Amino acid sequence: MGRADPRGVGGGFPGSGVRWAIAAGGLLLAALAPAALTDYPVHVLTVAWYYVILASSWNLIAGYAGLFSLAHHVFAGIGGYASALMVIRTGVPVPVGIACGGVLAGAAGYVIGALTLRMRALYLALATWAFAESTRVFVSMEYGITRGDLGLPVPRLFHTSSPRGYYEVFLLLAAATVAGLALLLRSRIGYRLRAIRDDEGAARAAGVNTVRWKRFVFAASSGIAGIGGAAYGHYIGLLSPVGMRFDEMALIIIMVILGGQRTLAGPVIGALLVETVSEALRAYGQIRMVLFALVVLGVMRLYPPGLAGLAREAARARRRGGSPSA
Repeated sequence: MGRADPRGVGGGFPGSGVRWAIAAGGLLLAALAPAALTDYPVHVLTVAWYYVILASSWNLIAGYAGLFSLAHHVFAGIGGYASALMVIRTGVPVPVGIACGGVLAGAAGYVIGALTLRMRALYLALATWAFAESTRVFVSMEYGITRGDLGLPVPRLFHTSSPRGYYEVFLLLAAATVAGLALLLRSRIGYRLRAIRDDEGAARAAGVNTVRWKRFVFAASSGIAGIGGAAYGHYIGLLSPVGMRFDEMALIIIMVILGGQRTLAGPVIGALLVETVSEALRAYGQIRMVLFALVVLGVMRLYPPGLAGLAREAARARRRGGSPSA
């Protein structure tokens, strides 16, 4: 089997010195940003970095492996509840609980991946949606374990409600997620995942163990989401089934498509933009979701590569002395 085009990693991978410099500069700017902001904007950005983790890990399974899962938000919830219950019931340190939450979410993702091996496209989406809704209903009904709709109080990672320490944690987790995915997608595993996405039958005929790598990508993406969800639970201090509603999954999809699917930078751009704009439009309630849906439809119709693709084309046009293609 011929090697997949390394450009399939997308414009977000810093393969050159310039891209590394841009990534390092952006990370430094993000790390220094709280010094110039009050607590509320820092909280908004902290939540945005949480969504960077979810959007980037969903982009791995949907964008690069072509497996359109609609249960990613629930894996984050599984990680959150698992970590909280571990800390509450056993008294383990919060970081240990977060790690356990990621492991349990990854194991759940592995099982779902195994059960949906032969499913593609719409059937896979429906199966994962059914799993997500079943899990949400279970969490809502199990008052003895999860406290259902009353909410489960969660021990905080730090003994303070200030978002500044948490900001650093989520920025670090987001940076580690993107860097880890960059390395993964530049490896042989990344080529195999893209081969499965492009033509699973041809990949299997070329010797790719599609069963193994589909299970792997489900487990890996779910585990990352579980770690993010666990850390988020210990930040907000309360878990409820509200975080498992389909609205959360729709928000993740909007972030990835708007920012640019099949790129590393896209989910980062999309998550930061959508979360900050969503917070600014909070007074409009669910109308903001309608607005985001219209924007996504426009992006998919006019420029499918998203904002990351548009930025890449603009940079190329600047080097050529022209204008980006429509």
